[in-house]
Order: sequence, then C-alpha cells, then structure tokens
Amino acid sequence: MAKLLIVDDDARLRKLVRTYGELESHICEEAPDGLHALEKIKCNFFDLVILDVMMPGSDGFEVLDQIRKISNIPVIMLTARNEEYDRLLGFRLGVDDYVSKPFSPKELMARVNAVLKRSGPRQEICLTFGALSIYPGPREVTLHGEKLTLAPKEFDLLLNLAQNEHTVMKREQLLRAIWGYSYYGDGRTVDTHIKSVRERLGTYRGIIQTVWGVGYKFEYHEEDFKDK
Repeated sequence: MAKLLIVDDDARLRKLVRTYGELESHICEEAPDGLHALEKIKCNFFDLVILDVMMPGSDGFEVLDQIRKISNIPVIMLTARNEEYDRLLGFRLGVDDYVSKPFSPKELMARVNAVLKRSGPRQEICLTFGALSIYPGPREVTLHGEKLTLAPKEFDLLLNLAQNEHTVMKREQLLRAIWGYSYYGDGRTVDTHIKSVRERLGTYRGIIQTVWGVGYKFEYHEEDFKDK
C-alpha cells in the first residue's frame, strides 16, 4: 500500500485513476493543478505523484521542477505529447516514468507499482526541534519521547508551519494548504486549530508565534526551550 497524489485538471480522469489506485489498495489524494499539488506535497507525505503535463497555469514540467527542489518523491507523468524533446526534458528534470494518453488504467497501475518497487521504501523523515519531533510518514508527534494525540487537521497545520520555519504564514495560505481550495471558511478556523495545537504542545506552545494582523510563524531557538 502506498499514498499517491493524482494531479490533473480533468476531474473525471482523476476519479478514474483514483478508482484503480484504490483497487490496488493505495491511498489516493487529488489536486486539480500544480499550485495545489505543491501545497499538498509540502504538508503531506506521498510515496508517488501521478502528474499531468498539460494543465492550466503551470504545466507539468514546471511543477516537476518545483517538486524536485523540495523532494525526491517518484513522479510518473501523463502526456498526450510524444515529442522526443518533451520526454528528454522530463528525464532531465527527474521524471521516473511516462504514460501516454489515452492510456489503460491497469497499465498505469502496473507502472506505478513498478516505480514504487524500484524506489523502495522512502527513508523516514523526522523534523526535530529540541524535545519536539514530527514524523510526516506515520503522522506522529512526540514531545520528550511521549506521543501526542493530534487531530488530522491539527497535525497538518503543525507540519506545514514546521516545514516553513521562520516564515510568516498568512491565514489564507494555511486555509488553502490544509483545508483545500474548495474550503470557504474564514481565518477563525485557523485560529481555533492553532489554539488546540498549542494546548497539545504544552511547554512548547510558544514555538508557534502569532504575527498580529497577518498569521503565524514557527520559531525554534534552542535557548528558549532548553529547560522545557
């Protein structure tokens, strides 16, 4: 079982690929374009990305280039273009495989499983800030070695802030990254979840700082937490 991200502006195609992915016992998430795909990759753990080339806004090659700046996650590209130049560009950018449209969903899943087998299990990543450790893969958080219990959105929020340490994250950015493009809530949703996360963090609650009128910032300085 692996966690897949399906990136395509065609909702019907995403649903088709997701259906076959789930038949293979994979966990699947979707993104309608490159912007939302990158936001998901920054705050979630995926084993493989299925990425369309032709999308509005940033095309698949631009998105792949951005992915490779932050992750070595395997990527399979879906393309209706078979020009040699496009394929060579993709391989230079680090694509793992190509599937040409129209394609057989069964063949796509066979290629997905082959790439997953070649890439092997991904190395466990751990973000550590003093006594606080965040594990994106198993979605776990420990403080002084004790596991904390966080709701799914609380974990996503903490991980997103930690991965953007020292950067002020606007409430709108956090809403888009954590709740998705179809979420129409307001900034109070973020504030409520931040309050809950701080309560879970106990003596480390100060690691999430409020930037008044803007949003929040994750700041870790060892001297501020060495006795906590």
